[in-house]
Amino acid sequence: MSNTSPVNAAALVPPVYKAFGAAQAEILEQGLEPALHHLVFLRASQINQCAFCVKMHTREAREDGETDERLDRLVVWEHVDDFTEKEKAALAWTEALTVLDRKTDYGRLRARLREHFSDKEIGVLTMTIAMINVWNRLQVSQH
Repeated sequence: MSNTSPVNAAALVPPVYKAFGAAQAEILEQGLEPALHHLVFLRASQINQCAFCVKMHTREAREDGETDERLDRLVVWEHVDDFTEKEKAALAWTEALTVLDRKTDYGRLRARLREHFSDKEIGVLTMTIAMINVWNRLQVSQH
């Protein structure tokens, strides 16, 4: 039988892993609201089915004051009133950049974002989403 054990990319290519960590630190310095950061990280992790990240980001969100009710309903954010329009715009963007679909109307989503965010904030949000998708994929590769 072939070797099916996971490959620890972080240990085998430490300079890249370290660069990802530095990029994450820089993104955090850009001022995205912590509550929104947690929601974005958790929603992408749910979509990507990264159990490790879901547990970690749920715990971190609670530690920063997020409610159990909102965390419980994040998976159905479009259908509940627990989230602000700003948060819903960010969550829609998160889903669009996590589940890539050629039919997605990115222009419509950007217009919705611009009702609540500056272009720089949209850039930071986009980088945040990209970063959690990197972390999720690295972690899922270990399953």
